[in-house]
Amino acid sequence: MKAFESPGETDARTALWLKVLTLWHVVLCVVLVFGLVWLWLPSTTAASWMRLVGSSILALAAGASGAAATLIPRYRHRGRVLSLVVNYLGFLFCLLYGLHVMGIYEGIDALGGTFGLGLSFLALAFVGYLISALGDRYEDYPKRQQAFRWVGNLIMIVFATVALARIVIGLLPGSLVFLEKLVAPAALALVVGAIIFGVMIAGMWRQPTAMAMRAQNVHEEMLSGYLFLSPNLLGFLLFFAGPLLLSFYVSFTNWDSFGTRDWVGLRNYAKLLNLDIAALQSPTQPVAEVMDVTVYDELTRFGILGKNFAIGAQDKLFWLALRNTFVFSLLAVPLSVIPALLLANLLNSKLPGMKFFRAIYFLPSIAAVVGVALIWQWLYNAAVGYINYSITSSVGLINSVVGVFGVNAIDPQIRWLSDTRTALLAVVIMSAWQWVGFNTVLFLAGLQNIPGELYEAATVDGAGKLAKFWHVTIPLLAPTTFFVVTTAVIQALQLFEQVYVLIPTEPPGGPNNSTLTLVLYLYQKGFQRFEQGYASAVAWTLFAVIFGITLLQYYRQRASSQNY
Repeated sequence: MKAFESPGETDARTALWLKVLTLWHVVLCVVLVFGLVWLWLPSTTAASWMRLVGSSILALAAGASGAAATLIPRYRHRGRVLSLVVNYLGFLFCLLYGLHVMGIYEGIDALGGTFGLGLSFLALAFVGYLISALGDRYEDYPKRQQAFRWVGNLIMIVFATVALARIVIGLLPGSLVFLEKLVAPAALALVVGAIIFGVMIAGMWRQPTAMAMRAQNVHEEMLSGYLFLSPNLLGFLLFFAGPLLLSFYVSFTNWDSFGTRDWVGLRNYAKLLNLDIAALQSPTQPVAEVMDVTVYDELTRFGILGKNFAIGAQDKLFWLALRNTFVFSLLAVPLSVIPALLLANLLNSKLPGMKFFRAIYFLPSIAAVVGVALIWQWLYNAAVGYINYSITSSVGLINSVVGVFGVNAIDPQIRWLSDTRTALLAVVIMSAWQWVGFNTVLFLAGLQNIPGELYEAATVDGAGKLAKFWHVTIPLLAPTTFFVVTTAVIQALQLFEQVYVLIPTEPPGGPNNSTLTLVLYLYQKGFQRFEQGYASAVAWTLFAVIFGITLLQYYRQRASSQNY
């Protein structure tokens, strides 16, 4: 697109559009500033965090609109971009919030209920389409072909009209309510606002206006690209980044999800991380004699260099959850990564049937966690589960062998999910089984990117299979290994669904908190006890742990990659 060299080349209509757009942004800036002032009036009943978020949005919008009002008369392309962004966001706000005020989202549910009224007639209309399509087989008989098409089209029109009529009749009561809400002042204001914003977008987007604002092809491509990306970008801001920032603010409050929202600063984090260490005179000395038990609960005790110590925590459950999470990660990550690497090497061969086995190993990864947990819950059953049945059969065989010598083995009946010693191990086994297939596919993709010439050169040098695996496969698979290990660690540190479904205790995390993880503890605090402020602090502490471990893995990977 060619840009005008001087503003004087604009036609009268374009010049009028630019004046209207400038005036519109001046008015919009003033309205937004008044809204910002109103938001902080003492009479406003909005909560402090709502005022903070609302004022930030209004200030940004007012600043962008004011900047657009100063840049448009000077024919700067930045003014065009700011104008399009502000008007586009304003149009979306007025449209979506207006639909909410008018109850259109409830009408979608009503449409789903009335759609079934015309479903049978739509099926008959489809029969008409089939009859019409059948006429294409009689190309050599034009009259017969025309008759089939005429009958088919008639059937489609009649039954489609009946189906639409039945749907409309079913929606008629809701439509009357919708029209009643449409004439309400708030709904009318939002509809008018959406129309005005839409007109301003059309005025700024038109080609003569774009040329007058010195738009180039690269500018048009950029705006079109952001327009297509806007649903994802806005969804990210509204449903991820926004709640993330809100939770960070909430972590400094004592919000209970209902009314209380007092600023407490770092008190939540101090309570989470507060520990006390006291020396003991003997390993069995009561902790109440050396520690304030009204504040601290005994977490553990240990001995070193002949001295005994006790550790107390203000929030004992948090540290138990942290310990369980780390233990689970240390067990589940190797069990889901190392077998995956070995399986990927086996499946990388060109033997017949390898594609079938790849699909079989990947199936657990796409299965629903709830379904997988219910199956393993049955397998872990102490009385009728197949795992204990297999162990019992093995012990019976051993008894028959050693019974000749007068020795009897104990017939085990392991209570996998109700014993504190085995509950976490049961979750580890199930999770590793489910994750290994996905990791296998990732390793397999990495293996297929390794050039075959390297293996051929290693074979010429006399390297065996183990040497080629250790000196060729492992170094060249390092980026894939880093990705697999990192994602596995993050997944393990966020353990929730497996424990929640596999071991249905109340509160979650039983028996005796032996399977309590950080995310489960967050769930207890936030959604069972409604301590949203404290739960947000737990969430951000978990984020710090994950970020620290991921950063450590990144630097280790970066250091090791420099050695090759």
